[in-house]
Amino acid sequence: MNAPAPTIGLVSLGCAKNAVDLQVMAGHLVRAGFALAPVPDEADIVLVNTCAFIEQAREEAVTEILRACELKARGLCRAVVVAGCFVQRYGAQLAEKFPSVDAWLGIDAIDRIVAVAKKVLAGRSAKAALCSFVPGLPKRLFEPPVPALRLTGQAFAYLKIAEGCAHRCAYCAIPSIRGRYRSRRLSALVREAEALLSTGVREINVIAQDPMLYGVDLPARRGGARTTIVDLLRRLDAIEGDFWIRVLYSYPSEITPEFLGWMNTSPHAAKYVDVPLQHTDPRILKAMARGSAVEATLNAAERIRAAVPGVTLRTTVLTGFPGETQEAFDKLLSDVKRMKFDHLGAFAFSPEEGTAAAEMEGRPPVEVARKRERAVMAAQRRVWAAKAKAFVGGKYRALVVAPGVARLESQAPDVDGVTYLTKRPRKPMPKVGEFACVRITAVRGYDFEAVPL
Repeated sequence: MNAPAPTIGLVSLGCAKNAVDLQVMAGHLVRAGFALAPVPDEADIVLVNTCAFIEQAREEAVTEILRACELKARGLCRAVVVAGCFVQRYGAQLAEKFPSVDAWLGIDAIDRIVAVAKKVLAGRSAKAALCSFVPGLPKRLFEPPVPALRLTGQAFAYLKIAEGCAHRCAYCAIPSIRGRYRSRRLSALVREAEALLSTGVREINVIAQDPMLYGVDLPARRGGARTTIVDLLRRLDAIEGDFWIRVLYSYPSEITPEFLGWMNTSPHAAKYVDVPLQHTDPRILKAMARGSAVEATLNAAERIRAAVPGVTLRTTVLTGFPGETQEAFDKLLSDVKRMKFDHLGAFAFSPEEGTAAAEMEGRPPVEVARKRERAVMAAQRRVWAAKAKAFVGGKYRALVVAPGVARLESQAPDVDGVTYLTKRPRKPMPKVGEFACVRITAVRGYDFEAVPL
């Protein structure tokens, strides 16, 4: 009788891009004969994939590492492996702080997960695998060994098209963690999308630190033209089937007429643009090293809405950045009210080690930054209340993503609300992975209630 396959319990922290890395590791493990445990508490190995973008993310990573180590101490798992941005950023410091962790994997070493897992199960320390650094920054790209494997459920998937970042925003540590911008091959992305759609996925979410820059580093094609994000999107459009394509995150000055034109004419495009502005005061934008985007930032909402009627707009803003005077904040608040974004997130600035902003003077007190954050969100709640009210009674197409839960085209995964479905007497509920026509009946906070038609 064959011994049961060793099991891996996955803990996914951070953004969708980080979750894709965990899918890559899961693919390697599955191909090597490991089984994915339904919950980490029932696994031979607990694999924690961490984030380190901001202090809150690092605190969450520490909590989950300690929790995994406690499972090991109680004999509920045999080994703990930690991977991801937290490891890449702090390396050997973590090995000293958490001696119960059996192995550490940096971003450039995630394809070593099978060898590491076998070593820790055999009782041999794999600490030699700690942060496989290329001096300074990661440089590798990884293709999913099982393209159709996903951790998002049946209905939707993330398609990570590039790694790293080409920008150097003063407040952001991601370039120092993830390295320079690196685009995946277009043909590989199309194959992965085809594999996902063949298994019932009905929404492809195109993600990267900056999807708009896709292809900037790829070799020029015949005739000298370079591959662009629109070239990729048109190739995805050519795949047969009924599905949405949603592009998540668009740097303001890189949203081109060609991209907006694709969104208007594509049979699959979700008319949804996530354009993080961060601020609207020109002096603050320049201090953030986003000075090249000043003009594009100030007219972003109007320009996109004029080009794509009915588009949904999301943004994020940062309050309390060094040098933000009351006058600068008042401009930000006024612009938020004027632009009336459909979805908005506000965050109080916190200095990140190794970033230019951490050394800047003139930072408003923390309580002032948080008060301004609350003021922005209060203004946005009023904007949302008016917009949400207009949805009630309307009929919309929705994708069912969980039993009794759907998302409209205007609701991106994880960051926006959802639509809760109410069962109608003697009528079957639409199944997960199906599109359904729904009528919105009520607003519940940032969510909707609806009945399937």
